[in-house]
Amino acid sequence: MSNPAATRQVGCELSFELAVPSRLALHVAVAGSATVLEERFRVVGATAGDEPVAVAAEHGGRIQLVDAGPGRLDVTYTATVGPDGRWPPDAPSSAPRPQRERAAFGLEQLVALRQSRYCPSDQLAGLAATTFGDLADPLAKANAIGEWVFERLSYEPGASRSTDTAIDTLLGGKGVCRDFAHLTIALLRAVGVPARLVAVYAPGLTPMDFHAVTEVWDGHGWLIVDSTRLAPRSSLIRIATGRDAADTAFATVVEGDVELLGAEVFAIVDGDLPADDHVSPWILD
Repeated sequence: MSNPAATRQVGCELSFELAVPSRLALHVAVAGSATVLEERFRVVGATAGDEPVAVAAEHGGRIQLVDAGPGRLDVTYTATVGPDGRWPPDAPSSAPRPQRERAAFGLEQLVALRQSRYCPSDQLAGLAATTFGDLADPLAKANAIGEWVFERLSYEPGASRSTDTAIDTLLGGKGVCRDFAHLTIALLRAVGVPARLVAVYAPGLTPMDFHAVTEVWDGHGWLIVDSTRLAPRSSLIRIATGRDAADTAFATVVEGDVELLGAEVFAIVDGDLPADDHVSPWILD
């Protein structure tokens, strides 16, 4: 039973060891486009006495700059996110769907076409053209590539390195959500479809963690493709958006010496999880 309007509870607990006074950029707060009913960002430990500084990021992202150390640092973020009222992806095919007008192609779309650190799309041009070149519609390309990646890769936690690109993932045949997203993005860009990575909270995800999905431009707007198919798209909540994982890391050491000791993520939805066919167009706020 679909429940697209349900309230969701999300958050994380992060623990760090700071060898020297350090600065961290934490990108764990839900994006400003979400309907946030309540949230809390709490830092405990070897703080320098200053409150975290909020920095606005692209597409509604919100980064917290934390100066602290040396010593142990514990960070807790929790949020209650309300209904969004979007069209459920599992709605009956006979039901009328909202009309989507064509939108202008601009800098945002151009950036999403460029190859990036983890998505060397130029190296996949031949494969992409041979496999998906006959498809003219961007949504058809997105669904075909998402299905191809889903069928080709094996989801295996710990199977990839943080330095692996889409090429490494293709050759290895396995990875985690960011690897699935990177390969999907690179193939889409290789066939001329703007694509980017979105870090999300994902109720229903197993094993639970921060999740990565692909956002695709189809000429009308940005649509979500999840090549892992591990969580319903209508339950997702945007955190960060960028060219690839280099732009969407949940923790970045700006300066200093920092070790991540542990990270726990939770994301639950009130009531039943919604169903998802992973084919119908879906827009993430």
